[in-house]
Amino acid sequence: MPHSVSGVEMRKRQAAHIEAPPQAPGQPRPNTCCLCWCGCCKCLWNEDRIERSERQTCTKMGSIEAVEEQHPSLEELLSWARSFEMMLRSLEGREIFREFLRSEYSEDNLLFWLACEELKKETNPSVVDEKARIIYEDYVSILSPKEVSLDSRVREGINQSLAEPSNTMYEEAQLQIYTLMHRDSFPRFLNSSVYRDLLASRRRTCLDT
Repeated sequence: MPHSVSGVEMRKRQAAHIEAPPQAPGQPRPNTCCLCWCGCCKCLWNEDRIERSERQTCTKMGSIEAVEEQHPSLEELLSWARSFEMMLRSLEGREIFREFLRSEYSEDNLLFWLACEELKKETNPSVVDEKARIIYEDYVSILSPKEVSLDSRVREGINQSLAEPSNTMYEEAQLQIYTLMHRDSFPRFLNSSVYRDLLASRRRTCLDT
């Protein structure tokens, strides 16, 4: 029977930054020991991610200067304005959007969405059970300081699913948070100085070259 990592242990492994891009269709993904997007373990998949990150100028986002060092292209920046989903598929896009959400105290919406994405990839029943409960304790429970905004019907459905957790038990809640970010936060992000200053900087770079 697979060894189940304790909730406390797994929660310690969660980091404060977003790293892993979405898994390409058909690409094998090694079994991992934790939420690998958190950047905490030394599994093969995470070592490859770290190696890829080391080739980038910057792997964290403490400021807009740090974001600029990652050099998303002008074409990529413009594509984010056309498609919220395209921005979420981009490593730089998620990091820049997260920085903006942090300024609005709504960063946990994105973290919840990403945690649900990771859960949907999991097939090991014991790990599904552990991750599902961690997501509940971190983002759904009314006792959590990071509680995301869900309507009562969706919340009640999650409470019932906890008896037999599955990797899809948060799908409806995830869609609700995705819609909230898309309709509410995303338009403000496109009009924010975080995005507009970066866009202007890339345009100047293109003109200089």
